[in-house]
Amino acid sequence: MRLGVLDIGSNTVHLLVVDARSGGHPMPAHSEKSVLRLTEHVNAKGKLSTAGADALVRAVDTARRSAKRLGVDDLMAFATSAVRDASNSGDVIEQVRVETGVDIDVLTGEDEARLTFLAVRRWYGWSAGRLLVLDIGGGSLEVAAGIDETPAVAMSVPLGAGRLTREWLPGDPPGAAAVDALRAHVEKSLKPVVDALAEADRADRVVATSKTFRSLARLTGAAPSSAGPRVPRQLSLSGLRQVVAFIRRITAADLAGLDGVSAARAHQLLAGGVVAEATMRMLHAESVDLCPWALREGVILRRLDWLDGA
Repeated sequence: MRLGVLDIGSNTVHLLVVDARSGGHPMPAHSEKSVLRLTEHVNAKGKLSTAGADALVRAVDTARRSAKRLGVDDLMAFATSAVRDASNSGDVIEQVRVETGVDIDVLTGEDEARLTFLAVRRWYGWSAGRLLVLDIGGGSLEVAAGIDETPAVAMSVPLGAGRLTREWLPGDPPGAAAVDALRAHVEKSLKPVVDALAEADRADRVVATSKTFRSLARLTGAAPSSAGPRVPRQLSLSGLRQVVAFIRRITAADLAGLDGVSAARAHQLLAGGVVAEATMRMLHAESVDLCPWALREGVILRRLDWLDGA
């Protein structure tokens, strides 16, 4: 069957269409995205603006039309932190439903962590042993760990690259004092994660997903996306430290000119790098493997599991 996943994130609205069957490898058939940066449409009171809600309606309707044209049998739409954290999220979701006919499922941060973990587990298989999975989004950081398909620990903290850029890094490039203050904030926010994982067995494999980690890895010499999803990619802590030291001194426009960095996300890559470095260091991960599957694939796999059970 043909499944569509509509991922409404902090930066983009991304439609992924796959041909899938129970027990089979989901094969990508189509991918398209709209860059909305929804978190930039949230005011001081936490409310998503009318302009932001209207832009979301248009993006969802465009994706719905594409899904219909492509013969999608089942369109699953979900939203993460940008919509989840908005004080008027219920009204926005209802507006989207009324104007497009698309029902949006708002995931909790822990849901995101669990579903991303499932995708990583299926990608690497049981031979990977005990996994530790890290994912940096626009609004939050998800961490999950365990030996099964359902993680023993699944946590979400508000350390997304977009959120931290807005709240902690004024200027282009930001000053040294701002970067140091951000690093201190990140380390303090990560303390509950470190404590939660302290009693867990050490991971056999540490895995990272998300565009932020992929861009940082590319800047350290990892293979480009054109090499395909099955090419092994890694990001070392030592290489990451060098990248962060470099990008903290250049403007977003110059950063966007580097291979592997998109113009839409260049301005928030420094914050993402600070989070990545602190997380890897505090969790004693000298390197991470980059997994091409993440939350969207996890949603698809969970849906296939449900259909198989039904």
